[in-house]
Amino acid sequence: VQLQASGGGLVQPGGSLRLSCAASGTFSSRHMAWFRQVPEKEREFVAAIRLRERSTHYADSVTGRFTISKDDAKNMVLLQMNSLKPDDTAIYYCAASSPRSILSTIRNAGSYDYWGQGTQVTVSS
Repeated sequence: VQLQASGGGLVQPGGSLRLSCAASGTFSSRHMAWFRQVPEKEREFVAAIRLRERSTHYADSVTGRFTISKDDAKNMVLLQMNSLKPDDTAIYYCAASSPRSILSTIRNAGSYDYWGQGTQVTVSS
């Protein structure tokens, strides 16, 4: 499985961005997610989607502002980010789990086997 993240950039506070994660190769992951990381901090869970049920899960800090979805036709996972804040500035990584991952681990970076290369999001005026 290979993941390719794109869509990052510079945006003003209150603006929007949409991140895309294209998946290639044999793909049978149970969950897909977005994490983010700033220098000297651990990678932080942002959002995840369970691929069979299509249920979604969000960090408290982004609930109501971010939306994760799956585009089956393009085999991509999208992260629509609205009402962006300077605190959202980070490198955003998409991730895919193994087929056996369970719900209780959906927010844990360690439960994801595949990672994209990251895309920088900067929110600044």
